[in-house]
Amino acid sequence: MTRTSSRWRMVVALMAAVVGMALPAGSAQAAEGTEPPRMTDGFGLTQVDTTVGGPTNFYITVTTPEVSGKHHIKIILPSGYYDDPARRYPVLYFLHGSPDDPIQQNYPALTTSNEMITVIPDGGARGWYANWLNQRTAAGAQNWENFHLKQVIPFIDANLRTIAAKKARAVAGVSMGGFGALHYAQVRPDLFGQTASLSGDIDLSVRSMDLRMAVVASLVGYSPGVDSDAAFGSPYPVFNADWRFNEVDPAAHMDKLAGVGVSIYVGNGRGDATDLEFWVESASKHVKDSMDALRMPYHYVDYGDGAGWGTNCNGGHNAWCWEADLQDLIPRLERSFAS
Repeated sequence: MTRTSSRWRMVVALMAAVVGMALPAGSAQAAEGTEPPRMTDGFGLTQVDTTVGGPTNFYITVTTPEVSGKHHIKIILPSGYYDDPARRYPVLYFLHGSPDDPIQQNYPALTTSNEMITVIPDGGARGWYANWLNQRTAAGAQNWENFHLKQVIPFIDANLRTIAAKKARAVAGVSMGGFGALHYAQVRPDLFGQTASLSGDIDLSVRSMDLRMAVVASLVGYSPGVDSDAAFGSPYPVFNADWRFNEVDPAAHMDKLAGVGVSIYVGNGRGDATDLEFWVESASKHVKDSMDALRMPYHYVDYGDGAGWGTNCNGGHNAWCWEADLQDLIPRLERSFAS
């Protein structure tokens, strides 16, 4: 009895050891494609809270010394992402407007592509995709450019099956995010093969003072309050005090996008000066004029009052028109990535 019991205990122990070793692998295999992939911290990003969503459409929450607070990063994977573990994908970085958040970017067009990964990082209610001039406001650290270009992009490349190359990376955005998209591609043309502005604030020159004032209004209009010069300094062209606005003005630096595909989408706000689209149409035209002067290739769509441009688009500064823009942009990005 003693020898049999001893052997039985050895068999049970061996089985338990085998099961114990097999369970984690089995669990991971079972989870593959049934829940979001596990992401590893790095590049200054620390994940907090719980990942929310399904296997191909989810968001994580991170903290970073570069920007105060917690920040969402929404990720949309192709439906076949888990089918071929060897396949890698190009990436679209989609930048939201003010005062939005990544988890509110629910454009149906963003979920249609089986050819690319879409990443929507937090840009803050008024981050302006910039490293702020004043880091000592009540808002705390505000180095959005560092967060996105030096942390989010390498973090995504390290955790997902991306093609980590300029030709396979695009940046696009709406409104404030349209500014961010062109600005980032101008700052790092080595990172992005394509950039697109959807109703973007892409002319911050003196001729577009209304858009400069929109920047100022967003800075002082949200809590916690910060001074109007916190991001780019003074907006007023007195003794060159506005030089930082001129430095980041996309319209003034389109030459930096040589070798980058550029797409511009805009409406006319139905001619209503109370609709921001009325002002960004003028900004987009200034960018077009700059590209024409430089003899640059580009894709430019001014859909006016929105007639015939997607369902419910009325030419205004709104999500209906941006959904129509994305329905046109995404297939074009796919073709560019595949070429």
